[in-house]
Order: sequence, then C-alpha cells, then structure tokens
Amino acid sequence: MLSGYRPYLSSEAIHPNTILHSKLEEARHLSIVDQDLEYLSEGLEGRSSNPVAVLFDTLLHPDADFGYDYPSVLHWKLEQHHYIPHLVLGKGPPGGAWHNMEGSMLTISFGNWMELPGLKFKDWVSSKRRNLKGDRVMPEEIARYYKHYVKVMGLQKNFRENTYITSVSRLYRDQVNNDGQGRNVSTQHLQIEKSKFTKRNWEIRGYQRVGDGSHIPFCLFAENVALATGTLDSPGRLEIEGEDFPFVFHSMPEFGAAVSKGKLRGKVDPVLIVGSGLTAADAVLCAYNNNIPVIHVFRRRVTDPDLIFKQLPKKLYPEYHKVYHMMCTQSYSLDSNLLSDYTSFPEHHVLAFKSDMKCILQNISGLKKIFKLSAAVVLIGSHPNLSFLKEQGRYLGHNSSLPITCKGNPVEIDAYTYECVKEANLFALGPLVGDNFVRFLKGGALGVTRCLAIRQKKKKHLFVERGGDGMV
Repeated sequence: MLSGYRPYLSSEAIHPNTILHSKLEEARHLSIVDQDLEYLSEGLEGRSSNPVAVLFDTLLHPDADFGYDYPSVLHWKLEQHHYIPHLVLGKGPPGGAWHNMEGSMLTISFGNWMELPGLKFKDWVSSKRRNLKGDRVMPEEIARYYKHYVKVMGLQKNFRENTYITSVSRLYRDQVNNDGQGRNVSTQHLQIEKSKFTKRNWEIRGYQRVGDGSHIPFCLFAENVALATGTLDSPGRLEIEGEDFPFVFHSMPEFGAAVSKGKLRGKVDPVLIVGSGLTAADAVLCAYNNNIPVIHVFRRRVTDPDLIFKQLPKKLYPEYHKVYHMMCTQSYSLDSNLLSDYTSFPEHHVLAFKSDMKCILQNISGLKKIFKLSAAVVLIGSHPNLSFLKEQGRYLGHNSSLPITCKGNPVEIDAYTYECVKEANLFALGPLVGDNFVRFLKGGALGVTRCLAIRQKKKKHLFVERGGDGMV
C-alpha cells in the first residue's frame, strides 16, 4: 500500500453484510484508504480486538469465520502518485519467521487466509505442486509465496535483507535553526530549552551482514517508523534451575533438527515437552511420529475452556485433536507407570533440571516426581526483541512495567491509525498489537497507510500555501 496499491470496491461485488455494503456504496469512487475507517468498522465483530483488522479481513474474506469461501469484494489498482518513500529492513528474506518454521507441520490457517492482496495463494500454489490435498499448507510454501509476492508486485527495491537494527531513537529538530538541519541535543540542554524543540525525526542504526560474513554499519533517518517485528525473537523461559543445560531446547526448529539428525533415535528415556499450545502439540506429534516416548507437562486442566484445541474444528485439524485426545485420556496416575508412547501431566510444572538429565515435576498439591529424560523442549510462547528501543520498548505497552507480549501486554496503539499512543510517528502492527494471524495483521497496514497518506496531503497543502519554502 505504501507503494501505491489501492483497494476499491469491485463493481460487481455485494458484501453479505448489508449494512457494511451500503456504507461501501456511499463512497464507491474512493479507495478504502481514503474512507473513514471508524465509520466502516462500526458494529463489525471478529477474532481481533482491533476494529480495522476486522474490517479489512471481512472485505478480503467475507464471513470466513462462518465457513464460507466468498471472494474478496475488493479490487486493486496501482496508483503511483500515492507512493510513499519507505524501506523495509529485515533479518532474513521477505516472509520473516515463516522461513524458520519446522517443515513437517501444516499451518494452522487455511492457505487463502495467508495470502496477500494481488496474488491469489491458490493460483500460486497450484503452479508449484500438482495435487492439492485440503486447504492447509506447509510453512515453507507460505515462506516461498511471500518471497515470490515481493517480486511479482515489484516491491524489491524497498526491501533490505540481512539487516540487524541496533537502535531506533528520536532526533530533535531545532525550530529556531533555519538551515533545516536536524541535530542531536544533550538531555540537559533539552530540559533547559525544551520549548524550542519538536519531536520529529527518527535515527535508525544497525548493520547489514554481507556474503563474506562481515558487517557493514548504517545510519538512516526517517520521519516515521513502523514496528512489524512479530514476537518470535525470544522464546519464553521457565526461569528455573538447570534450564541452560544442553539437553533443554527452547524452539521447535532446535528440537526438529535433533530428531531429524537421529540424536534421539532408540532412546529409552522419554522427551519432556512443556506447554499446552499448538507449538507444543507440534513437538508431541514430531516425537510421536518418530517413536520417541513423551512426557507432556502443562499447568492447565484438560477441561480449561481457553485451551486452543477447544477453538479448532475437529474435521479441519485432526492431528491437533489427536494430541488433545491423548492429553485427556493418557494422563499420569500414581498407580500406573509412564505409558510407552505418551503420558500427560496436567496441572504440573517443572521445578528443576539436573545435570544427570533428570527433571523434577510438581503438581498443584505440592507432590514431586523425578524422571530421567533423553531431552526437554520448553515451548511456552515467545516474546519480541525490542532491544533497539529505549526501555526495551516497555514504555509503549498498556502496562509499562512489563515486557511487550502479544496476549498479555501488547503495544498500545490508536485503534484506527496504529500509531503508538505513547510515541508519535511510531507505529506498530501484527503480533506486537495482538494480531497473531496473517488475516488480521493486514488491517494494520491499512491503518498505517491511511494515517501517512492523510499527513502527506496536509504537508503538500502546507507547501503550496507557504509558496514552496522548503517545508516538505
């Protein structure tokens, strides 16, 4: 959208939500970017707490949550006069974390929910493989699709791969200084003459890793910064004794690599898997399918209504329901030993790992048990790495005393512009603001683009009114 692509209501489209459709008809000649997003979002409900995310999702996938596969009501035009200069800086290729996910698992979402505007996922994937079994796809296919998308849409010139950000900090522009040059000022100077300065530009520092492994430092200046880092940078930790022993893994790729290299083959002792989410379920399936016995520990009751398995239809996600069935029916009891393939420990937590590859478990009654392991995998969520921001970005959250997390403490934003409430000209979208699914993070792009487009128009208007005196 920053490159000038604009979504319009298709001429033949009829949205199943009649109230929304009548609103869209009122301004059919305008792109969605140029319309009142608050007005269009009003009254809509969906699986995101961000109203623009729900709006954009229902325009791209009408009534998707009711099981329908209606076509998008939007068509896209490239309007190059709407181009907003920008750079996309990322550690890896376009597609981000999808390039690092374990290859054997299907995605949780349908393939068409993962697609981006302008390139239908089904059309792309059908040209890549002959037989399409079901609507769910492999993570590596999603990664390749996103990489290909950037080429097909002509966006390569804006992307910089292998870039690592070390600091994003404010610059202060001196209003008295008429030569237009921004300059850094000391904190003391700022406190004395704060009234002379307005927060304006950002300084972004980092380095780019090149082919021979060397690092080339860079420094950029930008009017606005959008945080779209996701939350997979730092795996969640138990913060207990022995967690740093080499037999304790903290990611699915680490565990998957150990399994594929045969390091756990033929082991009599079980693998301990900690967590009750889908990544932990992936690890259970990985071990189970490779005949590796499993001890599965999680804090929740199996009847907990917030377990993710409760939200997944059985027909669409049979493998996850297989894990949930085992969690319910193959739990540990005092009068029986560990089962040969899988044993669950509901309402338990790990107290410690020992150097002799043993772990100590404790239940809610305080009863402790010790087991010998072949490995342990801790999969209890992850956190974003915002070390390049002051206070690790904590000050941007709803609770500034806690780290930023997708569910518990997302970045606090304006609901319609995605601008950080506590920092002007800084935006956030995706998991950082609670939208963990591709379906919903696209709404963040719409909110940010509309905000920047409005400000660009205002600047052009100022420029004309002031006779082109260099304001832009």
